[in-house]
Amino acid sequence: MKALADLVFDNRFARLGDVFSTPVLPEPLDEPRLVVASPAAMALLDLDPAEADAQVFAELFSGHKLWSDAEPRAMVYSGHQFGVYNPRLGDGRGLLLGEVVNDAGEHWDLHLKGAGQTPYSRMGDGRAVLRSSIREFLASEYMHALGVPTSRALCVTGSSTPVWRERQETGAMLLRLAPSHVRFGHFEYFYYSNQHERLRELGEHVLACHFPECQAAENPWAAMFREIVERNAGLIAQWQAYGFCHGVMNSDNMSILGITFDYGPYAFLDDFDANHICNHSDDSGRYSFSNQVPIAHWNLAALAQALTPFVEVALLRETLDLFLPLFQAHYQDLMRRRLGLTQAEEGDAELIERLLQLMQAGAVDYSLFFRRLGEQAPAEALAVVREDFVDLSGFDQWAQEYQARVEREGGEQSARRTRMHAVNPLYMLRNYLAQNAITAAEQGDYGPVRELHAVLSRPFEEQPGMQRYTERPPEWGKRLEISCSS
Repeated sequence: MKALADLVFDNRFARLGDVFSTPVLPEPLDEPRLVVASPAAMALLDLDPAEADAQVFAELFSGHKLWSDAEPRAMVYSGHQFGVYNPRLGDGRGLLLGEVVNDAGEHWDLHLKGAGQTPYSRMGDGRAVLRSSIREFLASEYMHALGVPTSRALCVTGSSTPVWRERQETGAMLLRLAPSHVRFGHFEYFYYSNQHERLRELGEHVLACHFPECQAAENPWAAMFREIVERNAGLIAQWQAYGFCHGVMNSDNMSILGITFDYGPYAFLDDFDANHICNHSDDSGRYSFSNQVPIAHWNLAALAQALTPFVEVALLRETLDLFLPLFQAHYQDLMRRRLGLTQAEEGDAELIERLLQLMQAGAVDYSLFFRRLGEQAPAEALAVVREDFVDLSGFDQWAQEYQARVEREGGEQSARRTRMHAVNPLYMLRNYLAQNAITAAEQGDYGPVRELHAVLSRPFEEQPGMQRYTERPPEWGKRLEISCSS
C-alpha cells in the first residue's frame, strides 16, 4: 500500500494543451477537516486507508497543498441543458488535479469538486456545499456496491468557509475518481465551434486512452460510438431496474465511458412511481424516471451529431437504432434476476410490466418488495407482499402466474433465496437517510454519514444492529425536494 506522497502522476489530458483545459489552482477552504473517506476508492490508487487519518489528507483535498506532479486544470465543454444547447460550459467549480497511475497500470482522474472559481464559473462562486458533497459521495460508492457503473468518490472534506445558496451553508470539497472525465459535451463543444481539427485530437485521445480495442476497426470512430451506445444501454437498464433517478440528464452530464456521472438531485424510488421527478427544478418532467430511456437515446443522438465529421450519418443512425433493443434485453434480464428467474420466456416483458403497474397503483415500496419476495418460498413470500397492494385480484392473478413460472424452473428455495438476495439490496440509499446524515454533519457530527456509508458498502448482506436502515421511509422522507443547487 502507498502513502499519499508516493502517488505517480501521468497527466495525459493536460498534455492536450490549453485549448482543451485551463490551468487553475484550487482555492483553499478554511479549517479543513475530513468528513468521510472510502477505503474502497482509496484502494483504486493503492492508498493505505490509514492515510485518511493524517492532516495532510484533508489539506490535499481542500486546496491547501498539491503534489508537485499534479497539474490542476479546468476542462472546457458545452452541452444540451434541458434540451437547449449551451455553447460554453466547462468545469465551473471543479478541477482535474491530474491522472494517477496505480500499480495495475490503470489511470484514475483525481477531480476536485468545489475547488473555487474558474474561467467557466459563469458568475458562480465555484464552491460546493457540504450537503451536495455528501450526497454525491454516498451515491457514488453505493452505486458501485450495487454493481452499477459509476464514477467513484474518495473523500469529502468539510470546512468553516461560508457559502450562500438558498441559505448560508458551509463549503466542502469532494474528490471524485474516474478513468476519464470526458463528457458528451466535450465533443459537442469542438463540433459546434467548428474546431474540427481539435475534435479529431479529442477523439484520438479518447480512442487511445479509453477505447484502444476500437483502433483496429475499419472506422475507429464508428466502433467507439457503437461501444458507447452499448455501454449506455446497459447502464440505463441498471438505473431502471434499481429505481435510480438521475435528475439532470443533460448531455454534459453524460460520461463518454457510459458510467453514472455528476450526481445532483438524484433519488432512488421509495414507493414505485414511473413518473417520479426527483429534481424540483424540472417543471416539465423532462428527466422523470420514465423518461430516462428516451433521454439517454436523445443524448446519444446529440453525441452522434458531433461525430458526423468522422462517421457517415447512415452508420450513426444504424448504431443508434441498437440502443432500445439492447436496453430492453439488458433490462428484462436484470428484472428476471430480481424476480429470481433464471430462464427467459416469451411473456417476460408483460409479466414485468403488469407487476410495475400493480406496484404503481398500490404505491408499493420498490426495493423492499423484491427483497421480501426472496425471503421465503414463493407461496409464503407472495402472501406477505400481497398486503401492500391495492388491486388484490390483479395481484392474485399475477402471483399465480409468477408462482407457476418459478415451479416450471424448479430448483431449491435455498438457491433461489441466495440468487435473489445477491441482486436485491437489503439496504437502500434513501433520501431521508442521506438527509439525516447531512443534518448531523452540518452540526459537526460525522458519525452518521460514516456509518451510513459503511452500511451501504455492503447493501446485500444483513448486518447486525443495522435494522433501522432497512425500514420504510417516513412520510416526510418521501416528499423531500432536491434541487440542482450545490
